[in-house]
Amino acid sequence: MPALSSLRADCENCFGLCCVVPAFAASADFAITKPAGQACPNLGEDSRCGIHDKLRKKGFTGCTVYDCFGAGQKVSQVTFDGEDWRKSPKTAKTMFAVFPVMRDLQELLYYLTEAASLPTSASIRDDLAEMIDRTERMTLDTPGVLRKLDVHSHRGAVNGLLLRASELVRAAVPGKKKDRRGADLIGAKLKGANLRGALLRGAYLIGADLRGADLRQADVTGADLRDADLRGADFRDTLFLLQSQLDAAKGDATTKLPASLSHPAHW
Repeated sequence: MPALSSLRADCENCFGLCCVVPAFAASADFAITKPAGQACPNLGEDSRCGIHDKLRKKGFTGCTVYDCFGAGQKVSQVTFDGEDWRKSPKTAKTMFAVFPVMRDLQELLYYLTEAASLPTSASIRDDLAEMIDRTERMTLDTPGVLRKLDVHSHRGAVNGLLLRASELVRAAVPGKKKDRRGADLIGAKLKGANLRGALLRGAYLIGADLRGADLRQADVTGADLRDADLRGADFRDTLFLLQSQLDAAKGDATTKLPASLSHPAHW
């Protein structure tokens, strides 16, 4: 089973793929518009961001909340065996097509690894281990196979297991649990709310007031926490919480987090 630390970005071993492959439009998240497959003007010849320590000040907040889950270094160093697209332009088109596929697979590996580590997952641990192995083998396929991979179908199979792992955890939480899957909670006033064991998968919590809320054992897979106020909130045992979700939110030293995650520098 991979360590969660191996499923995080290692920019030193990547060819700046997150600064080239995605498209972005001038907005509150990005200071400029950039088409897909074109290098950001801030990307240096050394594949490093020239304004990395000033991204928020320069209007590139979107860059600070992006996580490739280690896809960048895997595509750069494993799939393409260290062959830089700048030095080998013939690889660029295929490399750029493979990167988003790899990112999706690495994200699924992250969730599966967390699910397998949960004490309550004992009854499905073999199924999780099998799915982890299957997903890892996919990430090691050739560029030609990867670019044609049906990730959507595979994600469906993985999500079934992740939801089962979530149910096993939340079943142990006393009382009735809230089901707000995919709910529109934009700007919701949830200060001090008891959301322990709640199902918040895919919920829109943009700008929500979650100060002092209890989200222990809540499932926040894919929940949008942009600009949500997390001061004093308790996320210590929250399920499937990502660092990128925290990076997009607002909080402070009183926000309680799992040991595997950290308080963003801008809090």
